[in-house]
Amino acid sequence: MVVLHAFSDFIDCDFAVSDLSPSYWYEGHCLETGVGVARTSTSLSDRRRHRLRLPRTSMSEAIAHGLMQQLAKNDCYSHEGKMYGILLVELPNGEQRVLKAFSGLLNGCSVVEGWIPPIPGRDEVAFEEARTLSELDAIKQEIITLKQLPERQQYQTLSDEFERQLQAMSDRHRHCKHQRQEKRQQICNTLHPEALTIALEQLDEESRQQGIERRQLKRQQNAVLQPLRQLIAATDALISELKQQRKALSRQLQAQMHASYSLTNFSGRSLSLQQLMPEGSPTGTGDCCAPKLLHYAATHNLKPLAMAEFWWGASSVNQDKIPGEFYGACAERCQPLMGFLLSGLRPNPPAPFPAREGGVRSPSPISGGVWGEVTLPIIYEDEWLIAVNKPAGLLSVPGRYRDRQDSVLSRLRHLLPDGMALASVHRLDQETSGILLLARDRQTHRQLSQQFQQRQVHKVYEAILSGVAIAEQGVIDLPLWGDPENRPYQKVDWQHGKPSLTNFQVIAREQDYTRLEFTPLTGRTHQLRVHAADVRGLGITILGDRLYGCDAVTSRLHLHARELRFEHPQLEKPLHLQAITPF
Repeated sequence: MVVLHAFSDFIDCDFAVSDLSPSYWYEGHCLETGVGVARTSTSLSDRRRHRLRLPRTSMSEAIAHGLMQQLAKNDCYSHEGKMYGILLVELPNGEQRVLKAFSGLLNGCSVVEGWIPPIPGRDEVAFEEARTLSELDAIKQEIITLKQLPERQQYQTLSDEFERQLQAMSDRHRHCKHQRQEKRQQICNTLHPEALTIALEQLDEESRQQGIERRQLKRQQNAVLQPLRQLIAATDALISELKQQRKALSRQLQAQMHASYSLTNFSGRSLSLQQLMPEGSPTGTGDCCAPKLLHYAATHNLKPLAMAEFWWGASSVNQDKIPGEFYGACAERCQPLMGFLLSGLRPNPPAPFPAREGGVRSPSPISGGVWGEVTLPIIYEDEWLIAVNKPAGLLSVPGRYRDRQDSVLSRLRHLLPDGMALASVHRLDQETSGILLLARDRQTHRQLSQQFQQRQVHKVYEAILSGVAIAEQGVIDLPLWGDPENRPYQKVDWQHGKPSLTNFQVIAREQDYTRLEFTPLTGRTHQLRVHAADVRGLGITILGDRLYGCDAVTSRLHLHARELRFEHPQLEKPLHLQAITPF
């Protein structure tokens, strides 16, 4: 089976790389030089020395885009959303080739012509896997049947009808009670004592009869609904039991697979997933693109040069994966394996720290900031705050789910001695690059947050639109509202939307594109992206913004937080930060 592909299978032979800077690093601590040093040492130089890295470059992204175009031509790749990946490798003779992989199964198959095979071990448990999957499917179907129990709808219908009757009765009784109170006041002033006593007893009897009427309806309600409640409760208990069985079967299968799966690194060392993650690992570990690609390269004497992973097909269940977008190693399944998989590759030498004057770090074009990496340069630092030039593709803060924990905040918290005290003052979209401000203590965080809330922070973004804008400058004022059916998508909503205001100024028009500055006066989610894309704004999407309809093939979202101007809360002087636009 042919799995080594030529560049020309994906890109034109005359493709030229315009940007040599990596947009993301796959990384892990070298296991051959002592994990303990990398994990426990407070020396940043020690941490950097033992880190192994593999980049995602413009070339690997271009190859990935070529693969996307191939996938788009075949509908079978569009129905099931999953991660795909490519690995640029060098053969022993110096030639460069491309490997491609998919996560999990592709249309129910683990081995597909032209794609690298799964990590060894799946075949050993194939029969057991098929049997267990059949049992799991049977359990799933039984749970679905039990959830569709006809008595559930019957119970709901009857319950609603009784509630309606009780409400109508309560309204009628309340009206009668009010009439009785008025009648008591009238007869107390008009009837003789003997007649008054009889009249009051009649009113009290009417009240008692209404109480009896209500209790009878409640007893009837209980007599009708109680058997249904018991049946539904017994069914729910059975569903819970089936879910426990399903969970136990899944764990059993996963344990068997992980004991059989064997990963090999570039030192020639092989370990099972069970050995690598003895405390357990989530379903699907070992079936992701990155481990499959690196294992194959290590076992076939291929030197990895660059890798890129992207999502294709339907959006993920949680709507956090967008078709055509690049993603890094997932925190839950892949990242824990990176240190082992990359071991045997020669670690990159640590880059020197940039010069520091008056608390300011000047970023280097190759490295910068605490990590000595191009991906996270620090552009300003003092004892109260840090400003970094966030790369596109990296979250500002950890996400809600376990596979979205890698972020600027989590990285700095991991590496800085005072990192756990850090707090992000504001956020940038994952695909937006530029200045991100973090506070090193609570007081500074509170003071900076107040400046943002009171719109005292001057922000300038630079963007490229995927079309030619007619207006030279202007103001966009559109209310934004999150679409609950399509998160994180935002839309213009005049009834529920929150006010959002943006100034814009065209910088240049370049062929079929427009370069311009955005100055947001509010800070709504996706504000600039919606103001650009919506016909009531500019009506032109930002280049690379697939979420809002841009279909151009490009490596990133062309939106960059270029400038940030505010008053330093402790030094009490203006601070003007700038980050050069990378596109």
